[in-house]
Amino acid sequence: QVQLVQSGGGLVQPGGSLRLSCAASGSRFSIYDMRWERQAPGKQRELVAHITSGGSTNYADSVKGRFTISRDNAKNTVYLQMNSLEPEDTAVYFCNLGEYVNSFYVVRSWGQGAQVTVSS
Repeated sequence: QVQLVQSGGGLVQPGGSLRLSCAASGSRFSIYDMRWERQAPGKQRELVAHITSGGSTNYADSVKGRFTISRDNAKNTVYLQMNSLEPEDTAVYFCNLGEYVNSFYVVRSWGQGAQVTVSS
């Protein structure tokens, strides 16, 4: 069972930047896809960014051009670089590790979550 430990997050002013990290235990990290998802108060959890085992990425329209997902397989870590942050980005951010099974994305492990607050 792969375990995920998140770091980063915090309070930042609008227009600022933060980087989230998600470190995985185990030796099979590189074969999995990774996602960042977020949940704002009173809202459903939403997908923010996805990176495949091969390094292909896709993003929610709301973060395109501002957020970058990346992975370092040598460090078993996925990152979310968040620039030009807006108050609407305030949420708890979760990383997850998963794979597609019969065209459905199946999550195998979740990070513990990190609060990101964008406020002046």
